[in-house]
Amino acid sequence: MRTGKCYCGDIEYQVDGDPMLKGQCLCRECQYISGGGANFFMVMPEAGFKYTKGTPAQFTRSDIDQARTRDFCPNCGTHILTRRATGGVVILKIGTLDDPQADYGGPQTAIFTIDQQPWHIVAEGLPCFERMPQS
Repeated sequence: MRTGKCYCGDIEYQVDGDPMLKGQCLCRECQYISGGGANFFMVMPEAGFKYTKGTPAQFTRSDIDQARTRDFCPNCGTHILTRRATGGVVILKIGTLDDPQADYGGPQTAIFTIDQQPWHIVAEGLPCFERMPQS
């Protein structure tokens, strides 16, 4: 079991299960949300995720197809996770984990490198994809 929280501690969660993917996303949407950097994430089964303290606010863009829903702390604004329109998984933001080193360890792939900025660093040898790789 992994645990995590927002910056102010108003929102806490736990998540069970094995990561389906550990990644680094460089898309423009993630750049907006992160304040300019890459987004480090872990895709987890939605059934294993639950909030144990607080209720997050949510935001879903209404002007794009297949918009994701973003859960964040209504007090400090920490972005906790993203939910796909199709459901089934949560895309957990690594900075919210209580022990990121033990629970994440590093990305397996970098995605949306087509939007990569010159200052974004991607580890040498990491598999990279201009967009979302086809499974």
